[in-house]
Amino acid sequence: MGRLTAIVLGSAAGGGFPQWNCRCPVCQLAWAGDPRVRPRTQASLAVSANGTDWVLINASPDLPQQLRGAPTLHPRGATRGSPIKAVVLTGAEIDQVTGLLSLREREPLMLCATASTLALVDHNSIFGALAPGVVRRRPIVPGQPCVLAGGLNIELFPVPGKAPLYLEGENPETNSEAAGTVGAEISAAGARLLFIPGAAAVTGAIRARLARADVVFFDGTLYRDDEMLTTGAGTKTGRRMGHMSIDGRDGSLAALDGVKARRIYIHINNTNPILVEGSPERAAVKAKGWEIAEDGMEIVL
Repeated sequence: MGRLTAIVLGSAAGGGFPQWNCRCPVCQLAWAGDPRVRPRTQASLAVSANGTDWVLINASPDLPQQLRGAPTLHPRGATRGSPIKAVVLTGAEIDQVTGLLSLREREPLMLCATASTLALVDHNSIFGALAPGVVRRRPIVPGQPCVLAGGLNIELFPVPGKAPLYLEGENPETNSEAAGTVGAEISAAGARLLFIPGAAAVTGAIRARLARADVVFFDGTLYRDDEMLTTGAGTKTGRRMGHMSIDGRDGSLAALDGVKARRIYIHINNTNPILVEGSPERAAVKAKGWEIAEDGMEIVL
């Protein structure tokens, strides 16, 4: 009988850590080689129900580097072949779909997402490099279970958020369940894992899913809502970007307090002080029972 296995391919938010053009206080530590911080690539998971057939959850721009660092996902068998059988997208943001272009070498795959996300991918002609006859598209209706390779069960569900950056316009709705942001509930062999890399809020429906999960990967983008402003790294708050912060009365640390599942922050922005071992912010998170995702982390349930 198989077991549900998840490998964290990448744990950072868009831009990775350190971000190529950033000298915020946390990135400065990374550029200086400070051992208290570890570089991270952009957020993605690999999951399997049998250890043989693997499904990627999102395809970050760092995908080639991530695959080279994960021996389980290296080519097998004949001259061409891969254990990666499908890619599931939780949205159409740049850091969720760009890695698809690194999977264009005519390897048979299933590309799964909501119909709206698949439409955005197909609307951009560059993704025509993923020949539909080879990379088959499979729309997933949120709330309806989907069985993928190896007996892996995936169900997408709405999460409050916003449209992708390149579509958001001047005054985007940042807390909408109709904006295309979804989470993924992944199950196999009686185990259940939630992957929610972006969330503007925690709804009652999400709480119900949290209550039955064994492991939760949750949006850890910013520690404080005004973090980008106070570090000089940007002009938007977390709320404006469609992400609830970790700290604060409305933050995820308070909202998810009492959840019994193993809780792991992922999609961590380069400005976030929880990336620093020994920081007060990291200590506060760990005191509440949270872990901080790292590239290469493996979960077996």
